[in-house]
Amino acid sequence: MKYLIPLLLAALIIGCSTKTQTKKEIDLSKYDKAIFAGGCFWCIEAAYEDYEGVIEAHSGYIGGTKKNAKYDLVTSGKTDHREGVIVYFDPSIISYRALVEIYWTQIDPTDSGGQFSDRGHQYTTAIYYFNEDQKNIIEETKKLVKEKLGEEIATEVLPQTEFFLAEEYHQNYSNKNSFQYELYKKGSGRKDYIEENNCGDIFESENNDLTEIQYKVTKEGYTEPPFKNEYWDNHEDGIYVDVLTGEPLFSSLDKFDSGTGWPSFTKPINMDMISEVDDTSLGITRTEIKSKDSDSHLGHVFDDGPNGGDRYCVNSASLKFIPKEKLKEKGYEEYLELFN
Repeated sequence: MKYLIPLLLAALIIGCSTKTQTKKEIDLSKYDKAIFAGGCFWCIEAAYEDYEGVIEAHSGYIGGTKKNAKYDLVTSGKTDHREGVIVYFDPSIISYRALVEIYWTQIDPTDSGGQFSDRGHQYTTAIYYFNEDQKNIIEETKKLVKEKLGEEIATEVLPQTEFFLAEEYHQNYSNKNSFQYELYKKGSGRKDYIEENNCGDIFESENNDLTEIQYKVTKEGYTEPPFKNEYWDNHEDGIYVDVLTGEPLFSSLDKFDSGTGWPSFTKPINMDMISEVDDTSLGITRTEIKSKDSDSHLGHVFDDGPNGGDRYCVNSASLKFIPKEKLKEKGYEEYLELFN
């Protein structure tokens, strides 16, 4: 469909030349992956290419019933594949949640029949997850988008299936054929829609509720100064929750003085609410801890805790403390039993 509108645009696209760009070989197996289907894969691939932490983005096909996928078959609608993009990224630089937030700003999530001028199942929207952590982030942000738009969201949330790389002609299309790409993006209606109906303010307003230090810690992975933060020497009974979502993360019962100047805990309240990723930002490998619910940076976990156990070293700015006597008032009554 994208070749048909307008007729002049189609001629330009079909007649354009392609140049082969040589890329340095990168071992992609050591990076995390994300897959997004958002209509024309040229546009979705282009949306990610310039973000720091995105290693590579490739156009392709996903979700179909056939053992192989090629452009002419997929666009015929006979294979049930969607056009999609696989993104390889370094989670120590850019989070999965950030990638999902970018995705919502590039599509019309209410369109169940395709995207803009491109119609048919092959152009419908979906996010394919690799694990439950990714699924939870997709579902959470999808809920925010629904609340913002006040309409049902057509974008499907699906487990990842085999991804077939598209033909070389389609890879890095926006850079190899920038003039034709811009004509297509404008002519299809995508560019105007993004400018007029961008969902980015949903996530901006969420971030605007944070102080500067809270934003830097949770969103940018910053480490606050030791001994100059809110909870490093807090000795009250209570729980520590995610500053973004309010999800309970740590208990004062597991807090100890590590002498480091940051809040330290032997364990989370619930391990299922914490995710761990390798952090190589300082030239060494450390284990970063994040809140699964918000994908926000919390700190790091080390194996030098009491009695040979773990030490969860957490930034105060990523937490909000709920005193024991206010647990019921704040909606955390079930956690009172921890202190009985």
